[in-house]
Amino acid sequence: MVSKLIERTRRLEKEVRKRMRESSATQLLGFSLEAIEEGRAVMRMDIRERHKQIHGVVHGGVLAALADNTAAIAAYTMIARGRELATVEMKINFLMPVAGEHAIAEARVLRAGRNFVVAECEIRTRKGELAAKALLTFGAAGGYSLRR
Repeated sequence: MVSKLIERTRRLEKEVRKRMRESSATQLLGFSLEAIEEGRAVMRMDIRERHKQIHGVVHGGVLAALADNTAAIAAYTMIARGRELATVEMKINFLMPVAGEHAIAEARVLRAGRNFVVAECEIRTRKGELAAKALLTFGAAGGYSLRR
């Protein structure tokens, strides 16, 4: 049982890494996968000048994109094969500026239904301080999924 879970997690990680290489936005923004398991994903963004707004901190839109990508990956682990996701709603609270070396986003699925997946994502500074919290809803439709 444990070996099947490990094998499934390895397949998920391999497929996510492949799809991330195919995503121009993910490449441009420099997001990297840190961890993945059923219903959970962790991504990292090494902060560069291109991520910052005029006050020298990471632009809120970049943090929103990080939350969206991380939550989508967590959601993909919970949907049936042959399904695709699209973000239909996102709410994010920015709690403090992010200016350090990197940010870590951790998402988890709150509810996975047949047509919708609800997830939350927390973005933390390199010191572990909570910088943003997002709640996302994804619509699931026929197409492609990571789940085998």
